[in-house]
Amino acid sequence: MEKKIIKTDLLVIGGGAAGSYAAVTARREDPELNVTVIEKAHIERSGCLAAGINAINAYLNPGETPESYLHYVKNDSYGLVRDDLVYSIGRGLNKVTREVEDWGLKILKDEDGNYLKRSSRSIKIEGENFKEILADEVERSGVRVLNKTAALNYIKKDGRVCGVFALNLREDKFYVIKAKAVICATGGAAGIYEPNNSGQARHKMWYPPFNTGAGYAMGIRAGAEMTTFEMRFVALRVKDVIAPTGSFAFAGGRQVNQQGEEYLKKYSRITTAMRLYATVRENKEGRGPCYLDLGHLEAEKKENLAESLLGMCPGVVLKWEDNQQELSELKVEIEGTEPYIVGGHCQSGYWIGLDRSTTLPGLFAAGDVAGGAPKKYVTGAFVEGEIAAKSAVKEIKELPKNFLDLNISELITNEYQRVKSVMDNSEGPGAFELEENLQQIMENYAGGRSQYYELEASKLKQARSKLKKLKAKSKKLKADSLRDFLAVQELLERIDVAEVLIEHLLYREETRWPGYQSRLDFPQRKKEWRKFVNSRRSPVTGEIEIIEREYKSLEEYSSFADRSQEDFYLEYNL
Repeated sequence: MEKKIIKTDLLVIGGGAAGSYAAVTARREDPELNVTVIEKAHIERSGCLAAGINAINAYLNPGETPESYLHYVKNDSYGLVRDDLVYSIGRGLNKVTREVEDWGLKILKDEDGNYLKRSSRSIKIEGENFKEILADEVERSGVRVLNKTAALNYIKKDGRVCGVFALNLREDKFYVIKAKAVICATGGAAGIYEPNNSGQARHKMWYPPFNTGAGYAMGIRAGAEMTTFEMRFVALRVKDVIAPTGSFAFAGGRQVNQQGEEYLKKYSRITTAMRLYATVRENKEGRGPCYLDLGHLEAEKKENLAESLLGMCPGVVLKWEDNQQELSELKVEIEGTEPYIVGGHCQSGYWIGLDRSTTLPGLFAAGDVAGGAPKKYVTGAFVEGEIAAKSAVKEIKELPKNFLDLNISELITNEYQRVKSVMDNSEGPGAFELEENLQQIMENYAGGRSQYYELEASKLKQARSKLKKLKAKSKKLKADSLRDFLAVQELLERIDVAEVLIEHLLYREETRWPGYQSRLDFPQRKKEWRKFVNSRRSPVTGEIEIIEREYKSLEEYSSFADRSQEDFYLEYNL
């Protein structure tokens, strides 16, 4: 492999929603700034927006405020979120929505020119080409984009993150990218548990299968403080095609069991997690399978639903056509997906400040990889990308001009040899074999689908023990090509994330989020556990230390010791 050293002022890892918005913001803040984005796939069709979406799910329609948004998110998360982070997102949602509309996103409007509401906090769009719109704006802003370039590990010198090692599969190049500041926007982690579908269809899943936890894993290995991995996200989806159920619910679909009962009526508090938990419970107690029943809806509403799904997940509509299923009798079976670790729907990720700085100097986080702020969705990722970029640009201006002249030759040699040793190995197992082992361990001992997502200490300790053996075996992995090496790297990322996840699941001795984190041995929610479970892995010993962080209300936070939160919001134009 050819070694290539690149210097840039700001490096953005990940060209998804948060990364794209961060890069554009940075260039707007300083048009002379050298900004580089690296993307494992291709920026035009990468991340969670790759296939498009049909709604903006975080927007404040008339009558909604940042305060009501915080109340909704906190209530849906059973009282435990980072109030300061969620509120700051609420302050910026509508502004970033208007901006991407100016970039070319088509937002549907009524005859008076008002955005078409889907709910009090969402609006309808035609978003099949959403990602292409973002990519075009990144190109117009003058950002350098390196596609097909996968991040491997942070470059960390004297305690500060100052770049990343990366691999470009198309060019067979080993990149050493030095940067004055780094924004991690790589997304969450899929593929840790056994997927809903098997064999060649195993990548037919809700979350992008190429999101393997790279950003999490790099932070874990570098000693960053991480938060709330135990709040796994399990999506309630249409069986087989894994289509989202939200579109059906907003159209008026009723959740019913095999007997036709609307089983959610048994529960007084209907949260996102409870919709899943109730469905799982119906199946476990023999009243499944469960469905979304649309038979009572008018024909026009059903046609509108089918049309909206074509721009987001056409597979479900094609399945109806293939089965010659009449919309008038439509009833779709629903089920939970495998658990994912993701900070956009739940709140797993880096422990960050209001300015989106991590606990590692020089490193910021935004989007799915940033913890503490669930239900941020696409526009929330935009807001975080904007805040992270403005914070990074401000920090870059305070660094000496010769900052990138640092000597990292030993670090380069070590990382290059790590890659080369896997490529030179011809005796060990391949990544796919160990990936299946990882998924079986997590499925059976750490609350997978077949276990009804239920957890208990004895099984989690077995998972911990088995993961240690798997990790030891992973040191003998082989790769016959650079593409095989990437598969090895992705497996190592998933193992690192799984190890931290197990420690978090073990430590929280309550059930805070039913369905996502259901402890059979601690089935109740406890007032004294309204706190964050954080962790840090020692880069020297490899041991994972658990850190408790107290919950604070919005009034208890201040962005910095010498200024108020309101000053921060004004400065960041939120």
